[in-house]
Order: sequence, then C-alpha cells, then structure tokens
Amino acid sequence: MNRLAWLAGYAVVSFLAFPQPVAGRVLDLGILLAWVAPAALLLGLDGLGVRRAAWLAFLASLAAHSAILHWIYVVTVQYGHAPPAVGVIAPIALASYIAAFGAVFGAGAAFFARAGVVSPFAVALLWTALDHLRSFALSGFPWATLGYAQHENPALLPLASLGGVYALCFVSVLGGASLARVVRARRLDAAAASGLAAAALAHAIGFGISAAEAGEAGLPRLRVAVLQGNIDQGVKWSPEWAESTLGIYEDLSRRAAAQGARVIVWPETAVPGAIDPGQDDHLRFERLARETGAALVVGAVGLEFGPGPTLTGVTDSAFVFDASGALAHRYDKTHLVPFGEYVPLQDLLGRVFRAVARGIAEIGVTAGPRPRALVFAVPGAEGELTAGVPICYELLFPELTRRFVRDGAEVLFAITNDAWYGRTGAPYQFLAITALRSAETRVWTARAANTGVSAIIDARGRVRRQSRIFERDLLVEDVTLRPAPAGGSFYARHGDVFAGLCWAGTWLWLAAAWRRVRQESLD
Repeated sequence: MNRLAWLAGYAVVSFLAFPQPVAGRVLDLGILLAWVAPAALLLGLDGLGVRRAAWLAFLASLAAHSAILHWIYVVTVQYGHAPPAVGVIAPIALASYIAAFGAVFGAGAAFFARAGVVSPFAVALLWTALDHLRSFALSGFPWATLGYAQHENPALLPLASLGGVYALCFVSVLGGASLARVVRARRLDAAAASGLAAAALAHAIGFGISAAEAGEAGLPRLRVAVLQGNIDQGVKWSPEWAESTLGIYEDLSRRAAAQGARVIVWPETAVPGAIDPGQDDHLRFERLARETGAALVVGAVGLEFGPGPTLTGVTDSAFVFDASGALAHRYDKTHLVPFGEYVPLQDLLGRVFRAVARGIAEIGVTAGPRPRALVFAVPGAEGELTAGVPICYELLFPELTRRFVRDGAEVLFAITNDAWYGRTGAPYQFLAITALRSAETRVWTARAANTGVSAIIDARGRVRRQSRIFERDLLVEDVTLRPAPAGGSFYARHGDVFAGLCWAGTWLWLAAAWRRVRQESLD
C-alpha cells in the first residue's frame, strides 16, 4: 500500500474504532481496530523527515477526528441555531486542536527514527503522554482518546484501575506499533517481538487482576433508579412545556418508587428552570420526596446571589432531597463546556461568540468550586450514603471524576443531557467514556440521560443495563456500594502515576535520540 492509502486508512479505522450507529444497530469494532489505527498511521509516516511527518500526521488526524466529531454539527446548527457554515467549521476547528497533538506525535516518531532509537515502546510512551496532555491543555478535550476504543476488552479493562484509560491507550499503541514494524520489515524482529510479548503480558495481568479481585459478597446494596424523560432539546426550555416535563419526571419517579427504588436520579437540567429554596418548585420536590419515600437527585439550574440579594450567577447543578423532603445538598458542575456553557476570554470573544446552552442562562454559566462527594440519608441503607454526582462534561476527565471517589464516594450518580447529539455515535461514545470512569475507580455508576443512553455500570466498567435512545424509560437496579478500599482503586487514590511514567519515559527517549543526533552531527 502507498503512503496515502495508509493515512486514509488511519482516518477511516479511527472513525470506526468508536461506537457508531449503522442501520439501527451500534457498530462497535474498537476491540479490533484500536490496534490497527496506530499501525496504519505509523506505516503512513514511515521514512519521512520530522517536518513532513508532523504535517501529514496533522492532516490524517484532522480527517479522522473531524469525522468522529461530526455530531458537533447537530449541536451547533440543529439545537444551537447557528448557521450551517458554523456547523461545518466547528468540528473541523475542534479536530484541529486534537490534530495538533497528532502532529507532535508524527514529529516525535520521525525524530526517534532519524536517531535510530525508534521502537514500539518509544512511540507508545509518546502517544500516551500526548493523550494525557490532551486531557488538560487549554482546559482539555479528551474525546476519542484511543484507550476508550478498548472499553469492551475484558482483559485490558482491569488495567484502568491502575493506570486509567491511559494504560489501555499505551497497550493499544504498543501492539499497533509492533504490528506496523512486522508489516514494514516483513519479519518479526526482536523489537516487534518484545512489543507483542509485552501487550500479551498486559492482557494476562488484566485477567490476573480480575481473578484476584474480591467479589462483592458482603458489600451493601442499594436499589437505585435512573430516569429518562426523553424531552426534545428543541422544546426543553420552552415555558409551555415546563409543567408537562415536570409531570413526566414525577410520574417516572412514582413508578421507580413502586419498584422499590431508594434513590431516584433525574438527568442533567431535567428541571426546565431553577430550584430556588423556599419557592414553589423547591416545595414541589420536598413533597415528591416524602411521597415516594426515596432520596431524589435532581438536575436543575442553581442560582448564586450576592448582597441585596442580587443574582450574580447561575450554575448547572444537582440538588439532593432526602426522603424527609429536606434539601440535603447541592453540587455545582465544576468543569464547564467552552463555548457551550461559557465563552473563554469573555471580554475579547464575547462580542463574537455566544454559549450554545443558552437555555440555562443568557449569561455564561458559573463553575462550582471543586468536585466533592455528597453525604445524605437514604431509607433502608446502613448509615448515610456517600455519592459523587459528576455532571455531563465532567465525565470526560479521569482526574476530575476520581476525586469524587477519593473524597469517599461509594457510588457515582452520573447525570447528563445527551439530547444535543441527536442520533449520532456521540451518545454511545459517551457511554463508553462513562464506563471507563467506573473501571478506573472501581465503583458502580448509575447514569441518567435525558434522551439516553441511560445505564447501570458495574465496578468493572461493564454496562449491566442500558436504555434505547429517544425513548421514555427508567432503569431500576440493585447497585453495590463500594466504600474504600473496595472502591478506592490505585488510580482513584493516586491518579495519573502511569501517565507520569509515560512522560518520564518519553523525555528519556527524547534525550537519548537528541544525543545520538548530536553525536552524528559532530562525527
């Protein structure tokens, strides 16, 4: 195959490595294609100089991620009411951010090759370090990190409890780079053999972790319900639909309570407005909690007041009402969506751009102070429940989500509004991302999504039950509560140690390559 074919193949394979709806089914080929994607890219860059490798890696990554992020057109045009031209430019612009990391990878791989120190381990370290950087650089956007393509690999998934999604990424690139070396050389040399052996060993370690893990016998269980009201995004914030929307969720809550649910979780901003203590909506939830005898976790808009009282901001929040009707907690989303919930550099860009999620507020949304676990009484539970409530975009960030568990969370109630994505692959890709958060932290997740996919995910990252998208539904399931140490995995306690080791390895390899290049120039 020629170079162009390999690079085009990388773009196509990368797109198909993540879940995509096809003819009414979800095509999920990541367990196979996660290995092929890095192999195709490396074969496409083989033999190039640093600058050309960087440029072609940028273009290949731009094509791949523009396709993966095509759902942003639906967000901006169908629901954000932007002109179609903006809908075309937006995914390409965001893909350019990701492609910049691809360019650095291409340059680094070519530099290693020029210095004669290239190996599957070197490129796996570099790729993983860059995927980690993408999780926080310029606020971060780690969608379609390669490790998520392995979300259904039962052997690799346990490694997430040690190294997060980055461990899955490293093994995928290590195997793919080894395959590329075999294809290029048409033989199995020592470097390729060691890379493939290490990838096989990683699978064995994953199986070993699963076998060694203590079961869930003896751990407390709690019946939880997640609600899916299926409220169309186009009418979600319409005043004419407000009473109907609340009625739908109240009816679902009563049905959940009739099935024995002790905690009932509503999606992100399920309430089409604010919950203001002492006002009618607040009292409405007090009555519903007492009627159902269950704790309610309700997504709604929160209000911030200053002196006066003067309204100073609005938040994307989760309100917790215990079974007595008391408002036990309010958690405010801490990591907001750039250009979705706020405009970066407001003074400079605010005259040109407006946040897409204007239903929440005409002004930008205010971020909460920090991720934190919530402690509240639950009927039928032994003592109080400690739970984390990550809200939508926060689930993309492993470092952020693990802080709920480090703070004591025994379970995660993930709330989101995936109606923005329409019938694209994004809801299923986001479900895979959420599953990795459970695999990393070793706690169950109950995921409530407005239009789906709602799901119950166990502590190993396996989706036990899930809804169909764009259908009204509720899921009721007994989830296992996993207090530390059962729910305090190595990753939850210590964070991105593995990613840090990948950074250290990358710098050591770069230093070795730089010394080789300098020595050759002196000679």
